[in-house]
Amino acid sequence: MEEVIRNENRYYDYAFSFLQTNNRDSSYYYFELAKDRFLQEKDSLGTAKCMVFIGIFQYDEGDFFGAQEMSIMAVNYFKSAKLNTDSLLCYAYNTIANATDELGEYNQAIPYYHQAIKYSTNPENTLIYKNNLAVCLRNAKRYPESIKLSEEILSKVPSGTTDYAKFLNNLAKTKWMADNIYNPVPDYHKALAIRTSQKDRWGQNSSYASLAKYYDNKNSDSSIYYLHKQYEIATVINSADDQLNALRGLIQTNSSNSQRYLSTYLALNDSIQQARSAAKNQFALIRYEVEKNKADNLRLEKENAEKQNRLVRQRAITGASIFLLLLAVGGGTLWYKRRKQRLELEAQNRVKETQLHLSKKIHDVVANGIYRVMSEIEHGDEVDRDGVLDKLENMYHQSRDISHDVEQETITEIPYNEQLASLLKSFAADHRKVLIAGNDAEQWDDISKRIKDEVKHVLQELMVNMKKHSQAEQVVVRFDITDQQLNIFYKDNGVGIPEEKSKGKGLANTVSRIESLGGKITFVNEPGKGLNITTVIPL
Repeated sequence: MEEVIRNENRYYDYAFSFLQTNNRDSSYYYFELAKDRFLQEKDSLGTAKCMVFIGIFQYDEGDFFGAQEMSIMAVNYFKSAKLNTDSLLCYAYNTIANATDELGEYNQAIPYYHQAIKYSTNPENTLIYKNNLAVCLRNAKRYPESIKLSEEILSKVPSGTTDYAKFLNNLAKTKWMADNIYNPVPDYHKALAIRTSQKDRWGQNSSYASLAKYYDNKNSDSSIYYLHKQYEIATVINSADDQLNALRGLIQTNSSNSQRYLSTYLALNDSIQQARSAAKNQFALIRYEVEKNKADNLRLEKENAEKQNRLVRQRAITGASIFLLLLAVGGGTLWYKRRKQRLELEAQNRVKETQLHLSKKIHDVVANGIYRVMSEIEHGDEVDRDGVLDKLENMYHQSRDISHDVEQETITEIPYNEQLASLLKSFAADHRKVLIAGNDAEQWDDISKRIKDEVKHVLQELMVNMKKHSQAEQVVVRFDITDQQLNIFYKDNGVGIPEEKSKGKGLANTVSRIESLGGKITFVNEPGKGLNITTVIPL
């Protein structure tokens, strides 16, 4: 997969460099940018390769539907490329098959595994795809086919190797599932011995799981023994899912210690779910940011084109007007021309005087007033929220009085989502990036003014606190509405909330504002690593 791309694309190089250092978020981000660049250049091969890696990332993070969609698109781009890409199709087909298998659609996954095997040109990859197919056939309860394929695979692998142990363990498990009279234990122990001698800890974990499952309804003591072994080795290899599986088995089998195991299980499961949710949200925000940048670029291109068209039309209208004017006043006297010029100049001067007068009043009343409030907020030890609101309200009334000087002026209310975006983006700087997700105009239409006002105050307090204390380089704010409740997720990568600031007046005000709406706000503070805040408000 690391072939040289025909068209130079530095995003693609960045993506690979981050992938090699296991920086998955950055790698995902640059693969998205590289994909868009290849699409612009109509480079089907480059586009498909980026999609393959994005699909693999989505699969690893548990986004199986997203992995399916992205990998199917990759197949289509591979097939439309002018070069021979058959050897690359296997990667996309294997991801489609794996995602489909994880979704429980085993019979639908099987044809995709066959396609991956068909296009594979690497013997090692071919064995992996065949083993994946054998496991999928077993999941689909097509045991004879699975056994036949597993025996074929096993015959091609040297005995004593970790691959041999893996395929032998899978074959024994399939035979036992096909016929519960069959005793897989000798093969299980043979595979375990190979894995132990080769120091294959992941393989040992699989062997202990297979043995524990076999003894589950036959010998509870043996099942508990192997579940303990699996939990120990899963802890060493840091496999959270296998730790959960072992704990789940111990809870069901060992009633005397089930409460202790249950506590450990629940704590570990919560930690895993939080980590996976954070990873999914991060990928979603990265993709949202890439799509937003692309949409902004398209919007700017459209606006530039419209401005150019308006300029052409204006020039045409001006030219036509001058021509008609020359025809109409062709024989006009010099006195008429001078009088007309004088009247036009006087009108322009009156307009300029009016504009200058209004500009001066706006500067003196509004701009200076806002600057004073900004200075108080920036240099004060604590923000006097009520005082600031009173000053802003006073400036509002003064600016409204100024508007009365302008005849027939249309007052347009700024949409609430734009107000929020303006508020949050005002805290961005050269060293700080602010990302916003889910701030769609439609979702705010049915939300009461009181909730919207309190949300704006709370977000302003959080952003002020972030600017003063967090030293964050990236802030993410995401909104969504589910089950008749408004959810607001805030995350930054700053230093967290110091202990001495955790009970400050500002944060206490945010809690009281949310609770006054019947909602709940939760702070997850990791000093030195950042701050996560979840706000839930019933609608």
